[in-house]
Amino acid sequence: MINYIIKRLLALIPILIGVAIIVFLIVHLIPGDPAQTMLGERATDAALERLREQMGLNDPLPVQFWRYVKDLLRGDFGRSIMSNNPVSTELAQRFPATLELSFFAMLFAVLVGVPAGIFASIKQNSWFDNMSMMIALIGVSMPIFWLGLMFIWLFAVELGWFPPSSRIGVGLEFVPITNLYVIDSIIQQNFAAFKNVLHHLVLPAVALGTIPMAIIARMTRSSMLEVLKKDYIRTAFAKGLKKKMVIFKHALKNAMVPIITVVGLQFGVLLGGAVMTETIFSWPGLGKYLVDAIYARDFPIVQGGILFFAGVFVIVNLIVDLSYALVDPRIQYE
Repeated sequence: MINYIIKRLLALIPILIGVAIIVFLIVHLIPGDPAQTMLGERATDAALERLREQMGLNDPLPVQFWRYVKDLLRGDFGRSIMSNNPVSTELAQRFPATLELSFFAMLFAVLVGVPAGIFASIKQNSWFDNMSMMIALIGVSMPIFWLGLMFIWLFAVELGWFPPSSRIGVGLEFVPITNLYVIDSIIQQNFAAFKNVLHHLVLPAVALGTIPMAIIARMTRSSMLEVLKKDYIRTAFAKGLKKKMVIFKHALKNAMVPIITVVGLQFGVLLGGAVMTETIFSWPGLGKYLVDAIYARDFPIVQGGILFFAGVFVIVNLIVDLSYALVDPRIQYE
């Protein structure tokens, strides 16, 4: 298994190089001038030219890219054009918010999608099966920006059940430690903050988790239906085993590999694709920060953020691959 992990990690290198090349070219070929953004519209031509020279923007693209690669090899993602802070620091400050939102969105998706898929497979062609799959189809088809706006309008504006934005209420005594607010509130035994943080998480997490929930439900149903047709399942029923034991101990366990695959892939997508949700709910995560960086032509932030997401996605997929052996001992890694 160690050799397999090393091979997968080494395979990460060409992937990140390819991502770095593509992102670098796209970012530098889109219209806009970072120097103009920093100095404003009233800046003189001399001031703009001086700043471009200081930032190396006047150098040819191959020279700029080679300088960027050398910095990456040293673990230096550069400095933000707008704040002049190290990109790694900016990403580290905002990633916990994205991680926390993605985790609870996936928790919602799994807790709803897996049971729905299981019961839909048991009650195949019943009203529950048809209704759950219709809801799943609607969930997959629904645009996240529209769903988020409808959630805010209905549950925040009209009913007032949940706050429309931000991670925590104003005025609460709370000092972040890890920037994972749920964990920080538990560490500090600040149950008022814990309740408030969860209250703020509900709308964005449910909105973000709706599409993964629908995909997981459909995959669970499909995988369970395939397993329930196997001979060993019919044998288990013929031996008189209880239905719950056959479904949850024998069928579900053997149907878990494709379900784990979908859960892992969707979690990686959530980590890198929460941009729309964070923007709608004003969630101070990495996705919203990248959108602001794109508008500000902050090249180092955009490049570093996308590279970071690419690395996280590959690592999540590696963890998913390794987890297969936990549910199916027949799988061996060499």
